[in-house]
Amino acid sequence: MIKLKMFMAGLALLLLASCGTPKNVLYFQGMDKLSDAQLAKMNQTYTSRICPDDLLAITVTAWDPTVVTPFNPPAWSYTAVQGDAGTAATAPQLHTYPVDNEGYIVFPVIGRIHVAGLSQQGLEEDLRQKIAHYVKDALVNVQIVNYKVTVLGEVSRPGVQTVRNERLTVLEAIGQAGDLTINANRTDILVIREENGKKEHGYINLTDPKLFASPYYYLRQNDVVYVSPNKAKQKNARYSSGESFTLSIITAIISGLSTVTAIILAIAKS
Repeated sequence: MIKLKMFMAGLALLLLASCGTPKNVLYFQGMDKLSDAQLAKMNQTYTSRICPDDLLAITVTAWDPTVVTPFNPPAWSYTAVQGDAGTAATAPQLHTYPVDNEGYIVFPVIGRIHVAGLSQQGLEEDLRQKIAHYVKDALVNVQIVNYKVTVLGEVSRPGVQTVRNERLTVLEAIGQAGDLTINANRTDILVIREENGKKEHGYINLTDPKLFASPYYYLRQNDVVYVSPNKAKQKNARYSSGESFTLSIITAIISGLSTVTAIILAIAKS
């Protein structure tokens, strides 16, 4: 009888342990214990670089707008059909410069320019110097209009995010996706990116403050962030498919053993 009770108690503890909540749910654990030297290593800076397949919006301005007209192709427009009634609407489209596979763009008057690897500020200065042969004191503004990242997996709002400024951190991307779900694996967040035409990847642990020093902390154009489910959800997924039947059998056996134990105890008391 004692052995039977111990067996039933062990089964109950095992079931409770399997239903436990994940422990690694807190971000940046141990941040207050880091030394000044460790914190200093996390202070990294990042400047986005122009890559092949980027789309650049480039505008040139001067005191006399007419002298920079050759460097500013006019914006073009297209007609789009909206709604079930087929209403036509004309929308302006900004002129953009695609960066080809070799890293070049074709700019008015100046011609073919290699831009891949340059920062936006670097390209602005390069174009300003080239335009200075034709127009003095011209101002150049460069923007990457197709800068985007993709966030998938265990987040509230997975999808593609358009980046409006020069840089985006993995924390900002996750925040814009509505934060991680309770079922997310916070210790192995995958970042996939393309470097010099080759795919590479790395992992970020949100529970470790060392993530601020990771080369994947700042995201680049077309990066993909994937948040995998934690072990608890993976187990639930397995149970909900092929192992649900096995779990039902185990539950029935435990229920039967409980009934038998109750009967034996009742007989022993009588």
